[in-house]
Amino acid sequence: MNVQKTPKRLIAVSNRLPIRIVNDGGEKRVVPGAGGLVTALAPVLRDRGGIWIGWSGAPHDPDLSGLIHQASKKTGYHLKAIPLSEEDIKLYYHGFSNEIIWPLFHDLQTRCRFKPSYWYQYLNVNKKFAEAIRQNAGPKDYIWVHDYHLMHVAFLMREMGCTQKIGFFLHIPFPPMDIFLKLPWRKKVLEALLQYDLIGFQTMRDKRHFLNSLSQLIREVKIRGRGSISSVDFKGRSIRIGAFPISIDYQSFARDSSSKEVAEAAWYLHEALPERQVILGVDRLDYTKGIPERLCAFKNALEHYEELRGNVSLVQVVVPSREEVPEYQELKAEIERLVGEINGRFTTSGWIPIHYLYRSLDRTELLAYYRLAEIALITPLKDGMNLVAKEYCACNLDEKGVLILSEFAGAAAQLHRGAIMVNPYDVEGVSKAILKAYRMPYEERVKRMKHLRRVVKRKDIFWWVNTFLKTAFAKDLTAFPVGVAEDYVPS
Repeated sequence: MNVQKTPKRLIAVSNRLPIRIVNDGGEKRVVPGAGGLVTALAPVLRDRGGIWIGWSGAPHDPDLSGLIHQASKKTGYHLKAIPLSEEDIKLYYHGFSNEIIWPLFHDLQTRCRFKPSYWYQYLNVNKKFAEAIRQNAGPKDYIWVHDYHLMHVAFLMREMGCTQKIGFFLHIPFPPMDIFLKLPWRKKVLEALLQYDLIGFQTMRDKRHFLNSLSQLIREVKIRGRGSISSVDFKGRSIRIGAFPISIDYQSFARDSSSKEVAEAAWYLHEALPERQVILGVDRLDYTKGIPERLCAFKNALEHYEELRGNVSLVQVVVPSREEVPEYQELKAEIERLVGEINGRFTTSGWIPIHYLYRSLDRTELLAYYRLAEIALITPLKDGMNLVAKEYCACNLDEKGVLILSEFAGAAAQLHRGAIMVNPYDVEGVSKAILKAYRMPYEERVKRMKHLRRVVKRKDIFWWVNTFLKTAFAKDLTAFPVGVAEDYVPS
């Protein structure tokens, strides 16, 4: 799509601004953020004088306003910070967003804490965002709201009389109806979402779950169309519903992983782990990532397949997250107990089964591990997409890596033909997949990885942005992009 032809500014809205606040010797600095979404949206925002609205990530501090204003000059587009109080952060962010919606939408409803105070503060903070958008957006601007923290923004903007076109993309999964029904405010959330003009999901499965809940809970809706894009009629409005699998900046990962710096780093890692196949897991510390289940599967593989002992090592990277939350502290303790148990039982002279890294990796180190690993073991219990799977493929320059992927990662819909698919709850099944990957002949590895790299390259993050915006501006059903997303149902 040629976005240049649309005579509007783009206003991106997300919970967090695309910046980081760093403490440099006691002095705060704001540095531009990285990541695929920022990379893809930045040119559109720069070219159109766009705005990115979000929270700075810290409690309200008047001194930050000046720093963020200065940061706008570096990004080339305007950054508008939403001030959040300690109470907002506690109830809206940690509470409703991360103790209700996050676990519920990942099918883990027993972890939810359905506190009414969380809900009311969620509405209050969404109203802050809506008011900031109203003050900053012109009548012809297109507003693109991101993720589960802000599902009510369009509803509140309509109450304020705003008539702009507003799109919404959910970066996490949407749950099956039986699970969504647990949400005490389920109907209000659905009705609020119907105030957007375009609602995007990661997969056809998420879109199907949403439409199913909609048809059962909101009797007035009329759903039309099949395939990647559908249309919903509701109270005189027509809302487009689509599946748009998010991706990465493929060229950037492929280019950087071929650099001399990364190649040297990968060689040093290889020298430290010689004469074996390296299995790689990279995850943020979170219960949805299935790390304990993965470690149990690796233990099962070592127990049952003696040929793996001494010939494979699992490098498990866990990026610290929400360390102040007791649930996450318990998860970390469980992971470390399992790593200790497995290493204590199987380690021999010159070979350690699991190399455990509990820290963030810089980009060079991360790409070096991607290049090093013969096998990527990516087994979330549920995941909106899982970009690590795509990054691993983009960086697999020699095309002999094997991807073992969870059936419940959003990436499964696009990558299932080249990956070994597993049920992350099936310890024996994942164990067998590890053995299959280890034994896989060179020719089959190359064939599978070539396919995976083609898929990731063809539908990268720029394709994702253009496809979403093209759907937002398409005039009728016949103008919708075809073949946007494919479906995948585990057999």
